[in-house]
Amino acid sequence: MIDWDDAFQNAAYIADAGAYPTGWAAQAAAFRAKAGGALDLAYGAPPRAKLDLFQPATRARGLVVFVHGGYWLKFDKSTWSHLAASALARGWAVALPSYSLAPEATIPEITAQIAAAIAFAGSHVAGPIHLAGHSAGGHLVTRMVCADSPLAPTMGDRIAQVVSISGLHDLRPLLHTRMNENLRLTPETAAAESPVLQLRLSGMAVSAWVGALERPEFLRQSALLREAWTGVGLEVIANRHHFDIIAELCNPDSRITQGLAPV
Repeated sequence: MIDWDDAFQNAAYIADAGAYPTGWAAQAAAFRAKAGGALDLAYGAPPRAKLDLFQPATRARGLVVFVHGGYWLKFDKSTWSHLAASALARGWAVALPSYSLAPEATIPEITAQIAAAIAFAGSHVAGPIHLAGHSAGGHLVTRMVCADSPLAPTMGDRIAQVVSISGLHDLRPLLHTRMNENLRLTPETAAAESPVLQLRLSGMAVSAWVGALERPEFLRQSALLREAWTGVGLEVIANRHHFDIIAELCNPDSRITQGLAPV
């Protein structure tokens, strides 16, 4: 029998895992201090329904939206601001939303909030929209391009690229974890919120990226997306695990960054 709690456990398998959140927060604060940007823009009524929007010095090529992870249970936009730097340097506006966390919000409600955040940011930046998300954020961005997307068609039609980084695309195993006491998934909502069980919209490129050193379940989750959706690119990055794979977004020349924010 699979121990699903262990399958989704990352920190126990990463050396000095506890140091990563502190480092992320420090890098993010340093970036905000020099980048400026429009901070804490409200895109909805819930207290956490706010986003930060960073604009390049010249007319933006389009909009990148980065959605953070944390199993829908923790973190907010302030931990990840530095991940905007490379796309911003390549001429893209970047939005980073926070969202209500479980158990205050259900995953379907969080999905709807991300759609509202994208619509709000998209109303402030013209051009194509590229989405990226890490872990639970990978789930949330791929949900935006399911056939039952909560995005309005006029906004959904602008999405040209979706990048899921170590994403979760089949939520049914989470029913068997202690996390679900707070996630409150049911068999019905787990299936409805699983992109691999939904039809995808056409017209945009979708790719899944995962670290070669990640837990087997995360490797499986990325492979599932490629199997379920025709044309999805799957890339396994050598020597990267769940906590350091997002450093690829800090490198303007990384393959993830080049695909997410082309020049």
